[in-house]
Amino acid sequence: MKAAILFTGTGPILILTTYNSLTDDEFIAKLESKNIKKFILYEVQGETCRKKYGNYFELVSQDLGEKNDMRVLDYIGSHIFLNFSFAEMGEAILKHE
Repeated sequence: MKAAILFTGTGPILILTTYNSLTDDEFIAKLESKNIKKFILYEVQGETCRKKYGNYFELVSQDLGEKNDMRVLDYIGSHIFLNFSFAEMGEAILKHE
């Protein structure tokens, strides 16, 4: 499982996914199917998310399918910014339209 902060035109969301890679063509296609065609994505550690979100993390992660699935863990931008420092984010993955 991977976790990532996804910056879109409407603000950041925190996602969990079972895709093998955040640059996987199928993962990008999944985002595009949700009308997310331009974004900045930062991987964050799943264990960090587990500690910060506790039981809610467990509930959301249990809802993930075995393969090629994605769930939103947090969609409140201000909450995400309070919970994560830039130091906790991996390298930026950029997607242009």
